[in-house]
Amino acid sequence: MKNQFVIGVDYGTDSVRALVVNTATGEEVGTAVHYYARWKQGLYCDPASSQFRQHPLDYLEGLQNSIAGALEGVSDEVKQNIVGISVDTTGSTPVAVDQNGTPLALLPEFAENPNGMFILWKDHTANAEAEEINHLAHHWDTDFTKYVGGIYSSEWFWAKILRTLRVDESIREKAYSWVEHCDWVSAVLTGNTDPIAMRRSRCAAGHKALWHQEFEGLPSEEFLTKLDPLLGGLRDRLFSETYTSDNSMGTISKEWADKLGISDKAVIGVGAFDCHMGAVGADIQPYSLCKVIGTSTCDMLVAPNEEIGHLLIRGICGQVDGSIIPGMLGMEAGQSAFGDLYAWFQKVIVGPVRDLLGQEAADKLSAELIPYLSEKASELPVKATDIVSVDWMNGRRTPDAKHTLKGGIIGLNLGSDAVKIFKSLVEATAFGARAISDRFQQEGVPIKQVIAIGGVAKKSPFVMQTLADVLNMPIKVASSDQACALGAAICASVAAGVYPDMASAQKNMASAFDATYEPRPEVVPIYEALYQRYQGIGQYIEENI
Repeated sequence: MKNQFVIGVDYGTDSVRALVVNTATGEEVGTAVHYYARWKQGLYCDPASSQFRQHPLDYLEGLQNSIAGALEGVSDEVKQNIVGISVDTTGSTPVAVDQNGTPLALLPEFAENPNGMFILWKDHTANAEAEEINHLAHHWDTDFTKYVGGIYSSEWFWAKILRTLRVDESIREKAYSWVEHCDWVSAVLTGNTDPIAMRRSRCAAGHKALWHQEFEGLPSEEFLTKLDPLLGGLRDRLFSETYTSDNSMGTISKEWADKLGISDKAVIGVGAFDCHMGAVGADIQPYSLCKVIGTSTCDMLVAPNEEIGHLLIRGICGQVDGSIIPGMLGMEAGQSAFGDLYAWFQKVIVGPVRDLLGQEAADKLSAELIPYLSEKASELPVKATDIVSVDWMNGRRTPDAKHTLKGGIIGLNLGSDAVKIFKSLVEATAFGARAISDRFQQEGVPIKQVIAIGGVAKKSPFVMQTLADVLNMPIKVASSDQACALGAAICASVAAGVYPDMASAQKNMASAFDATYEPRPEVVPIYEALYQRYQGIGQYIEENI
């Protein structure tokens, strides 16, 4: 029997990476990363107003270049035995499309219009619309937010659509439907982007678009038109059925098979969000909290429906049957800024250096600053009188989404320096993680182990040790550098029929673990006291600022 191979494609915030995996062993035989050219230049974004858009050409170029790069060093035998491809993306990252499923920014008249581009997950321009959705849902006969923690977020599907329709008449007139990034890229590979025909991701629809079996699909037409008449008729141009990631989107088109130099029999799996597939790649099991730690975090949990399916968990980013592992309830939470918080502090320091000493000096400092601060911060004692920061620089995702909140740094004096402030920022991200862990357990969902994946988990022992201390739980770090892409590859192997289910595929293909961080008993009680201060400061900020 010939070896079979699959490709996992992982779209992150800054880049897309592709991974070629042997389905029998989980061996990673080829990988490549493509950085988005337009995004790197800061095009179509306005951080001051929380506008973050990505051009579909960045995604198309990244799809071809990352897969081609991953296949560059492999044999022709491997290429001809690629049996499946699955894609994960950030989310909610929707785009307005025409009747053919073409994102409007790919049409000449919208090529430079940010509203015709993908609205990135961290775009918060729809805060007001999210509040309107929450207000109406909480006063409607059916609370359509009940399965997304009771609070709808400006990071999600409907808020972004409504905001765009309100502010841009040209988009309003041309948009036939709206499609999530993970659905569109998967459909592109099949050659059929018809927005009515394409299979929509259960993961994306359930966590971000208020889809649920109880509602017979999406929120009712009556609810949507009451929210705003501009939404009238859109429900019928979206979808009613959704599909888990063990299903096929279709077979690769001849055009894409030729572009990539692989078999035209390769199956394209139904897509999902990066962190959900990352949890699959990290071998998530029932009641494991899988933390995907990068610019932001996503926290994944799965549990048997029969054990906790009756619960409605307050303040999280949704509970969806099959969103991570088919047949299990998938739960999502997360922080709007994690690594982004450290990047913000780096910019605060490096910005004046660039202005005064030039780009070369700034680049050198940028490369060395965070490792230096981490090393020095790790040498500081943990004291109950330390500076305490709150991690809401980009608002709060969970628990209880509120993206208008601001961060804070409390307890500064004339002895406070960059290292001490940085230490407090790292602790703030750990405290935010603790708030999420506490919420799950308060709502009746036990946490039996903590798994970490992502760039911060792999690269920053100081951050991970602090996190273990604050959570007071051991944290296992997955050995794969590309757990999200690996998870996508595992999903592809099931969609292609190599394995009958996700558990069988995980057994043979999922990542092992190469590090474990144990909490330090001597600092755990001090961090408990600092965490109580964090909560009090956060409450003050929420009520007064």
